[in-house]
Amino acid sequence: MAILEIKNVGKRFGGLQALGDVNLSVAENTVHAIIGPNGAGKSTLLNCLVGKLIPDTGSVTFQGQSLLGRKPHEINQMGVSRVFQTPEIFADLTVMENIMIPCFAHRDGSFKMNAFAAVRGQGDIKDQAEAILDDVNMLEKRDMHAASLSRGDKRRLEMAMCLVQEPKLLLLDEPTAGMARADTNNTIDLLKEIKEKRDITMAIIEHDMHVVFSMAERITVLAQGTPLVEDTPDNIKGHPKVREAYLGEAQV
Repeated sequence: MAILEIKNVGKRFGGLQALGDVNLSVAENTVHAIIGPNGAGKSTLLNCLVGKLIPDTGSVTFQGQSLLGRKPHEINQMGVSRVFQTPEIFADLTVMENIMIPCFAHRDGSFKMNAFAAVRGQGDIKDQAEAILDDVNMLEKRDMHAASLSRGDKRRLEMAMCLVQEPKLLLLDEPTAGMARADTNNTIDLLKEIKEKRDITMAIIEHDMHVVFSMAERITVLAQGTPLVEDTPDNIKGHPKVREAYLGEAQV
């Protein structure tokens, strides 16, 4: 069953067609990768899914409900969370405080400016925060300032902040960008653990084919704003159009 349905989506910026008649379904409890070179339309498509852009044509539904016209925070409350290319964390707070912020905001129903002060006195949500940190193997770093973390740990922290919202769909925008191979492999392992423990559907935009073929169950290849091929990883690897246009003879 599809948790996310994209039908006939098109988006233009002036004379530039960024997306043209995109049709894509993401099955529940799967990892679906969206790949393609710069300019293929991946980021435009992702921004249409999270409310930053409104398509000119077509529809986008999540669990049967339209996402179009909704603000990003409304889409988040529906169960769709996004991980950005650059980890979005509060660098001047500790790891624990970073987790307690969304814990407070989630149960309160909105993010308030006084949340930074409020979390310091909210002992009753510490258990929830510690459980989330334990899930991402960051509990021992709870008192460290976020600014001092490695890029890989900053990514783990950002994912933990997303998990507080108990998402059904996690959108990952190049989650291993700028990482060393060891951190990349650790992130792959973490995402697999999260999916197994929480039954979260994942849609990944990624350039690193090692990440794509290590995780994805379905892959959609975009070319100039339209899907070129959608298939299993094994078939994508050997597809002549994909190999010629994007993958070459890259080792996986």
